[in-house]
Amino acid sequence: MVDAAAEGSGGLVPGGGVFGGLAEVTEALNSGGGGLTGLQRSVEVAAVATGAAGAAFIEYAADSGRVVAAAGDLEWALGRPIDLIHPAVRALLQFGTRVREFPSSLIGTAGGQQLDSRGLHRVMASEVTANGTGAGVLFVSYSDAEGAADEGQRSALAFLASFVALQYSLGRGLPVYSDGPAVAPAGEPFALLDPEHRVRSWNPPAALLTSRTAESVLGEPFPFPMPAGDATIAHKLPSGVWIEIRTARVPDSDDLAVSFRARPEQPPEGRDLFIALTGHELRTPVTVIRGYADTLVDHWESLPEDARREAIQVVGQRARELSRLVDRLLNAVGDDGVAIESTTLLPFDLVESLVAALDELNADQRRHLAADLPSSLPKTRGDRASLATILAELVTNAGKYSPNWVQIELTAGADPQTVWFRVADRGIGIRPEHVERAFDRFWQLETGDQRSSGGVGLGLYLVRRIVERQHGWVSLRPRRGGGTVAEVRLPRADADGPGEA
Repeated sequence: MVDAAAEGSGGLVPGGGVFGGLAEVTEALNSGGGGLTGLQRSVEVAAVATGAAGAAFIEYAADSGRVVAAAGDLEWALGRPIDLIHPAVRALLQFGTRVREFPSSLIGTAGGQQLDSRGLHRVMASEVTANGTGAGVLFVSYSDAEGAADEGQRSALAFLASFVALQYSLGRGLPVYSDGPAVAPAGEPFALLDPEHRVRSWNPPAALLTSRTAESVLGEPFPFPMPAGDATIAHKLPSGVWIEIRTARVPDSDDLAVSFRARPEQPPEGRDLFIALTGHELRTPVTVIRGYADTLVDHWESLPEDARREAIQVVGQRARELSRLVDRLLNAVGDDGVAIESTTLLPFDLVESLVAALDELNADQRRHLAADLPSSLPKTRGDRASLATILAELVTNAGKYSPNWVQIELTAGADPQTVWFRVADRGIGIRPEHVERAFDRFWQLETGDQRSSGGVGLGLYLVRRIVERQHGWVSLRPRRGGGTVAEVRLPRADADGPGEA
């Protein structure tokens, strides 16, 4: 079994301790570097400087937020999407001092449950603001629920949040997402209601979105429909704008936190680019299948038995490749807002499914893939049929960047909240600044090796889309000693609650 730490990109803190780590990042910044590598080092330093068990940084992005750097006991969260607009999370981040401390059980989402189940019962967080714009949240976690950070630990986190803000202000490889931070919880429409659902607080973004001033609503009943529980409801304003409304109980209070935002517009599909990039990808397997089929029809009697068998195997292999490609294309142009129906997310055995998915790989992939799987694991909850596509895409990606098909390893395991598997290679590796961009639709690594290998930049995009529809997440990271690790985590079937952020 491959240990998570063994497959990480480095130790918790570089040589020289806290000050050595800061000096290393500062030197990189002064020389024009930094980026995700500097951010990761800063997170590692944060864990040590605050005496925490783990640390992570959530960068704000178009889909609310994502863990882009993690260290210590929070390494498992790398790549995890975080719903920062959830009212319970908003309430924790909206009020109080710059450095906020609270039990993880108060977070009110599955992310809080996952922290709690791993023995991380207390969280301390600080928002990172660069050039007046929220960039993300730096947070650390502790194992003791009843403890409290001392002034030195709080000051250390505040200082490191400022240090991360400096890295974002300099803009050397940050933000991780090319379009920059797109959401800041403090700047999103937000309201606070008393137990009778009268408005206690109504921030300026709420007034701007709804065209209702704070003076007109304070002390009055909430002017819009109230969703039940943790549901999200849509409401059309008189202006014609549709908004989405969510509520959650404020931690340690009977008040309600309300978040609402304009319903996001669907991004343009870029059909011309899509057609240009995928046309030749469809033609290749079709041409091969047609050629071998014609040969078999025209020369069946004259071909020896072994030649006929080989031709049929090629047709079968190319047909499977074509089937996977069609699945990729259909998923890539579908409605991004449509999720897999909950009825299809059923318990299944991950080990059995991975073994079956291995048979779907082509001969070269199977020959160079070493599977080291446990005899059994707790069942996961998801879409079993999609596992073959996920594994095929990850193995294909690993092979593409492994000259001469350097051996690829498949491992799996479980923790209290998730069941995971990893595809690790010893190829050319991935640069830290590319680990998130690699999941963008149509993104391709601009090297001669990559261009010669073909592809349209949909494989990892599709993997993330499929996995997150199942309330899981996927991440890439450089592998210690060279190469890349791709990791998929799906919720355990016996864990409490869904795996959503």
